Amino acid sequence: MPIFEYVCKECNHEFEALVYGSQKAECPKCHSKKLAPQLSVFAVSAKSLAGASPSPSAGPCGSCGDPRGPGACSMPDLD
Repeated sequence: MPIFEYVCKECNHEFEALVYGSQKAECPKCHSKKLAPQLSVFAVSAKSLAGASPSPSAGPCGSCGDPRGPGACSMPDLD
């Protein structure tokens, strides 16, 4: 079951939605179907990295150049 991230073009609400088959997502706030899909960042469990050799930082995001690394541009600032 894929989880997709969207921003509603009507009310600017950011949300995630489970989308099954040919289903279309809708904004849970205003129920609009005018959505802008967002690039998702996936998580990696620390357990899955156990035994893996340590590697240097991946470097800046290849899409936007964000120095925090790949996918960082879609993450909210925590400041």
